[in-house]
Amino acid sequence: MTAKDEVCRIIAAIPYGRVTTYGAIALAAGLGRDARRVGWIISGLEDEHGLPCHRVVNVAGHLSGGWSFGHPDRMRQMLEEEGVRFVGEYDVDIRRHFWDPDLSAAADEMDDFQDIP
Repeated sequence: MTAKDEVCRIIAAIPYGRVTTYGAIALAAGLGRDARRVGWIISGLEDEHGLPCHRVVNVAGHLSGGWSFGHPDRMRQMLEEEGVRFVGEYDVDIRRHFWDPDLSAAADEMDDFQDIP
C-alpha cells in the first residue's frame, strides 16, 4: 500500500464530529513525523475521492487547510454542521473533538483477537 493509499484510508475512517491532525495521520500511516507530507498528499487529492478532508486540522486545531474549500469559513461551516465546537474563529476545540488514528488501529487489532478460538 502506498503512502497516499494509507493516508486516504485513515482520512476515510475519521468519525463524524471528530477531527485529527496531519501529524497523527503521519504517525499512523508510518510516515514518522512528516505532517507536511500528509498535507501535500491531501492537497493533491481530487474531489471525487469523497474523503472528509475537512476533518484534518493542524496540531493546535487550526483550520490550516481551510483554503482548499474556497475559504476557511466553509471548512468551519462543514465542521459545525457535524457538531464540532470552536474556541476561536478558525480553531477547533481539539481537546474535545480529537480522534487518534493510532488508538483506533489498536482497537481494531484487539477486535481481531475475538476471532481466535
